[in-house]
Amino acid sequence: MTPYWEEEAEEDGAHTMVRPYTITHGRTAPERDDFTLITVLTTAQDPRDEHGAPILPGRLQPEHRLILERCHRPTAVAEVSSGLGLPVSVTKILLADLVAQGLLLARAPLSVARVAGGTDMGMLAAVRDGLRRL
Repeated sequence: MTPYWEEEAEEDGAHTMVRPYTITHGRTAPERDDFTLITVLTTAQDPRDEHGAPILPGRLQPEHRLILERCHRPTAVAEVSSGLGLPVSVTKILLADLVAQGLLLARAPLSVARVAGGTDMGMLAAVRDGLRRL
């Protein structure tokens, strides 16, 4: 089954990259400013609106589709930006678009750590101490 974000891929040139100004439609800042380089992103598995109806994406740009593909597993903003070969500022604008549509979930890294079994403070202290010794 083809993922929902690839449904229109062939008809609008999914594998072409264009200049950042064009990609962002002239925007220079994201609508939300809470993304950091280590914010963790994950593709929404079955996106639904507040009434339970499936969210169907609008026409997605090739870069949006690439982001959704990369974020099947939790991925940091910095990794997405690097993978796209775009500046972080441009990537954050694209990420904010997908989060606003309900197609992408963004979480602070510590909330992900808690869900995965908690933060091991002993391990963090050992890493800190090791870094100080360098």
